[in-house]
Amino acid sequence: MAVKTNGEGARAAEALRLRQYGPAAAGHMGERDMNRTLKSAAVVVIAGTLFAAGYLAGQNKFGAPPTIIHISLIKWKEGTTEAQQQKALEGVKKMAATIPGIKNVWIKAARMQPRDYSAAFAIEFENRAAADRYAEHPAHEEWSKYFLSIREASISPQITN
Repeated sequence: MAVKTNGEGARAAEALRLRQYGPAAAGHMGERDMNRTLKSAAVVVIAGTLFAAGYLAGQNKFGAPPTIIHISLIKWKEGTTEAQQQKALEGVKKMAATIPGIKNVWIKAARMQPRDYSAAFAIEFENRAAADRYAEHPAHEEWSKYFLSIREASISPQITN
């Protein structure tokens, strides 16, 4: 039987641990284990990135524009016809075509509160100057004469950011 020197014994012991318990027991990682670990880490990073991207994409996006919204809730006088009411609401669109600074109009009420009010319109102005111009414009004054003759009451706030 041959006598092993100190270096040979250590190498033999390491080889035996490697055969019995795998590369990790021998004190180092094998190439196959290293690749497996790197792939697992890459999968975790990619999954985390996709989760974060999905979370951010799912966030509700909204704006807070500097425009001014003029809303008018309308209670018509008793006896006012459907045609008269429609003429007043269509007049809002005509004003929008005439008065500078009006961006959008809405003339169909989707839901009303207080319940005894039956119609509404909204006008979006570019800025305060446009809202002021609307209030003093001859087309608004002419429309107002007709509107006031058929409405019993109205609530008209203006809203901005």
